[in-house]
Amino acid sequence: MKRASAARAVAAHVLTRVAADAAFADLALDAALAARPLPPRDAALATELVYGTLRWQRYLDWILAPHSKRRLDALDAPVLAILRMTAYQLAFLERVPPFAAVDDAVTLARGKPGVAGFVNAVLRAFARRGAAEREPAPPRDPLDALATRCSFPTWLAARWVARYGQDEAEALMRAMNERPPLTLRANTLRVSREALAARLAAEEGLAPRPTRWAPEGLVVGGSGAPAAWRAFAEGAFAVQDEASMLVARLLEPRPGDTVADVCAAPGTKTTHLAQLLDNRGRVLAFDPHPMRLARVREAAARLGAGIVETLEGSADAPCSNLGVLRRNPDVKWRRQPGDLAAGAERQRGLLAAGAAMVKPGGRLVYATCSLEPEENEAVTEAFRAAHPDFRPDPPAAFPFPLEADGTLRCLPHRHGTDGFTAVRFRRA
Repeated sequence: MKRASAARAVAAHVLTRVAADAAFADLALDAALAARPLPPRDAALATELVYGTLRWQRYLDWILAPHSKRRLDALDAPVLAILRMTAYQLAFLERVPPFAAVDDAVTLARGKPGVAGFVNAVLRAFARRGAAEREPAPPRDPLDALATRCSFPTWLAARWVARYGQDEAEALMRAMNERPPLTLRANTLRVSREALAARLAAEEGLAPRPTRWAPEGLVVGGSGAPAAWRAFAEGAFAVQDEASMLVARLLEPRPGDTVADVCAAPGTKTTHLAQLLDNRGRVLAFDPHPMRLARVREAAARLGAGIVETLEGSADAPCSNLGVLRRNPDVKWRRQPGDLAAGAERQRGLLAAGAAMVKPGGRLVYATCSLEPEENEAVTEAFRAAHPDFRPDPPAAFPFPLEADGTLRCLPHRHGTDGFTAVRFRRA
């Protein structure tokens, strides 16, 4: 009996787990690839199928529906995962032969009577349509139509249209659906950005280019397995988006300072703070989960960040993650409007706890990987009302253009980064 390609089998398994078990896509994919190691090319295809299908899930359902005699939302999770994954290949991946994608889908669907035939009929009908013919009539409501074409929940599209206007909201949604670049932070405790770029070119055949804003960042392409590179094992870099790098820089720590990261795991910003301190001073890394703290210690050891001290405590980071949807596309399908207010309540408590650790004259940075006002402006305004001894304290000079009030706001469609918001305060 013919076997489906390993990459498609892994992707279908992960997508089924996300749909049926509410598994997080990144964790489910890591577990699947650990259980069934694949050659780099196959692992890259499995990754592309998982994240691409999740990014375009609503759009895929829209263009698939006319070819199915059954309602898509009534299908079993494994069947729907196979249909979506194959439709993604046919609609978005030009280098994938349609016959190979459909044949593998039918093979994966075998096992239940009638399922393989149903999958075959739907996908053959879909594959016969050209790109211009695939889209059926759009929803009558213009907002629903926009959200469907951009593959976003209508409630989130509505928020962004109200805030940014339709054209910019569409640009933001489409940017959130792009494949994010693989961005590295040169560990300047051990190597300069220029030396790291030369090393990666020589050892991995890469063509790194400097990030636009962060002075220690390198963009090395859209994919890869950096954990397998010798430079990674030797602590020459960390994988980190450019927007995330700017958060630690906003604090402007100086060698000899004591800094607390109250949402430390997995240690990316924590180790960056140690780097900016030139490994002189103290970085206190808080997290309530011992296993997550172990990841911080592992990262600090690999990068030579000897001033990091892990401490069990503080709270989980409650951010909605709606600013990093290009890396975590499953989040947009699991979030609901009410989640923002609930998260903001926890964020206010976390910010107050962090403020209690700041000495007079000290600085406090509040940052989220979200663009939503409930998690940003509403939290910081309430904080200022309750803590009059803290005032906004934007840096005099910064590598990224700050807003008029000093807020750091990174937008994917404007800056090519993940979506982050951050503000700095100083205690009187």
